[in-house]
Amino acid sequence: MQDNALQLRKVNVIRYVTPLREGGSLPAIAEADDGFLYVLKFRGAGQGLKALIAELLGGEMARAVGLKIPEIVFAQLDEAFGRTEGDEEIQDLLRASEGLNLGLHYLSGSITYDPTVTVIESLLASKIVWLDCLLTNVDRTARNTNMLLWHQELWLIDHGAALYFHHSWDNWAEQAIRPFAQVKDHVLLPQAADLAAVDAQYKAILTPARVRTIVNTIPDEWLTGGPQTEPPEVLREVYFQFITQRIAHSEIFVNAAAHARQTLI
Repeated sequence: MQDNALQLRKVNVIRYVTPLREGGSLPAIAEADDGFLYVLKFRGAGQGLKALIAELLGGEMARAVGLKIPEIVFAQLDEAFGRTEGDEEIQDLLRASEGLNLGLHYLSGSITYDPTVTVIESLLASKIVWLDCLLTNVDRTARNTNMLLWHQELWLIDHGAALYFHHSWDNWAEQAIRPFAQVKDHVLLPQAADLAAVDAQYKAILTPARVRTIVNTIPDEWLTGGPQTEPPEVLREVYFQFITQRIAHSEIFVNAAAHARQTLI
């Protein structure tokens, strides 16, 4: 992690409470040494470290533009943590996740956003659609909205499927300026009538300096645990260039989203 980075809190996980089995990567509710509960995302699960990076960057970029995101923390898991876990699958997951993981503050009492029950106003819907187009987040559909209602406000969760370019680094520069074809399946696209206004607003907020600060928050150990052999600073630069190039050419994904919306309404 670089000097000009966000100062996220670091907690130590002290108790595994319960798995959240609706998630494919077996996230869990866990208690940390600060007394709070967190939804813990494990480095040893599913897409592993890349999902944690996407979760971190997606969540903090959403926060930067003013959307509601649970607090993100770095969550340390020591080697003794999983020894008393009776479920063999979970024990294997905990052993594979020793070290630095990611936690999101648990929103106790929240309910899953249901588009058939609650209609989101156009400006907020447009803000979320714009951000997901930027992040190439494929996981905000009617089947899996990844949004919660908590204290009568809409909160975004689970950005682990975003930034899918990093699963194949070879053509990241080309992918940076592509439209986001999967926006046609976005649960909020029908309400997103203010994309042009949001585009101007969010481009002014997400300056290269702000993006750099967020990207610099990625821990070194999350960048050195995969198949890439480049040093962390080189990989951070790819994330920075990918995101800033998408912002600079945002009219590509905004126009594609607006066109996809017209086919739905």
